[in-house]
Amino acid sequence: MPDKVVTRFAPSPTGFLHIGGARTALFNWLYSKHTGGKMLLRIEDTDRERSTDAATAAILDGLSWLGLTWDGEPVSQFERAPRHRAVAEELVRLGKAYYCYATPAELEAMRESARAKGLPPRYDGRWRDRDPSEAPAGAKGAIRIKAPADGETVVHDLVQGDVRFPNKDLDDFIILRSDGNPTYMHAVVVDDHDMGITHIIRGDDHLTNAARQMVIYRAMGWDVPSMSHIPLIHGADGAKLSKRHGALGVEAYRAMGYLPEALLNYLARLGWSHGDDEIMSIADMIAWFDIGDVNKGAARFDFAKLEALNGVHMRRMNDAELLDIFIATLPYLEGGPAIAARLDDTRKAQLLAALPGLKERAKTLVELADGAAFLFAERPLPIDEKAAALLGGGAREILRGAHAALKTISGDWTAEAAEAAIREYTLAGGHKLSAVAQPLRAALTGKSTSPGVFDVLAVLGREESLARVTDQID
Repeated sequence: MPDKVVTRFAPSPTGFLHIGGARTALFNWLYSKHTGGKMLLRIEDTDRERSTDAATAAILDGLSWLGLTWDGEPVSQFERAPRHRAVAEELVRLGKAYYCYATPAELEAMRESARAKGLPPRYDGRWRDRDPSEAPAGAKGAIRIKAPADGETVVHDLVQGDVRFPNKDLDDFIILRSDGNPTYMHAVVVDDHDMGITHIIRGDDHLTNAARQMVIYRAMGWDVPSMSHIPLIHGADGAKLSKRHGALGVEAYRAMGYLPEALLNYLARLGWSHGDDEIMSIADMIAWFDIGDVNKGAARFDFAKLEALNGVHMRRMNDAELLDIFIATLPYLEGGPAIAARLDDTRKAQLLAALPGLKERAKTLVELADGAAFLFAERPLPIDEKAAALLGGGAREILRGAHAALKTISGDWTAEAAEAAIREYTLAGGHKLSAVAQPLRAALTGKSTSPGVFDVLAVLGREESLARVTDQID
């Protein structure tokens, strides 16, 4: 192994950071952290028609939200085009590459001929050994690499094992187009070499590229980095991941109320495992991760598992820390900005006090916001359908008695004091506790479910609690 592991994440800025890209970034980040190395970031923005600054910003924002920090400044592949050209020309000087002047019509004829024989389209090498002086006047040639014609190229892959490619299938592919623009295949190799990348960890859809890229490394006499091609993520039905399965940008998961740590835990477990451990902290993942433990087979994305895992992380999280994340996420949640606008110091303190009960019933921050809505509701409270049913019949008479009982609390207004007063009232009136607690909950929150009703009373405080009950009696 090199002195220091250097990995890289290299997204194309043609859209948001999707969930598959986030997992690739995570595996690179975990491996670099586990080995005490570095992870660099390269924006592969050579496709000028589809690359946008907005997409680059979204990728950086997504990585930052997940906490997947990179070392140094992001590298723009497009800005390095002069260097890519220089290496291609150097390969020509070394006799490892050559100018090809085949016309589009000639190339199409080659493809047609191959198709007719049932073979994959291959360039036939017609300019490989010709003298450039034979080039048509004024023609600008493309530069092609001289690929080995026989034998095989073996990719020693830490995930897939040794993968063999017959060299006859590689052909003399283009590394610099006739317009002077480098191809992706060539730019990636030059960038990875110049950035000192020691370990390439990427999706297994790049596995066939690896053999071609090794041809360029060897032609330049450069060390080939360690390769790891990780399986793609499939939907729960086994089909290639699409938007209906969850192939969304990570910003969508923030808006759905997932915690970054829970999402990373879930993504790490897609294709990698550590014994029977399901719940992992960031520190656990860094300590345990090894790229060699990643499975060869495709992993299946399951929203139900992600949601359950998120609920566990929320319940385990320190209340103050969860509150900070909740407040930071409010701008992205549906209805969140309205809550944020009313979140003064008093309500922050109420929310913190209510969190133990709220997080027991929530699997996402969206559900947490929904559960906490009673704290931010203006009187008179909107009453939902199920709560309205609890306030029918003789419920208002029961609420009158409960209101009177709560008014007798003379000391500190606590959950314990409220419970003692209500239990005394139920006993004296021959009521079941639930017959009092349910209408009381409906009056206090406008809903049929909430944290424990005595906790709700304690969080709302004496004045607000009594006022809300009075609204329903009147």
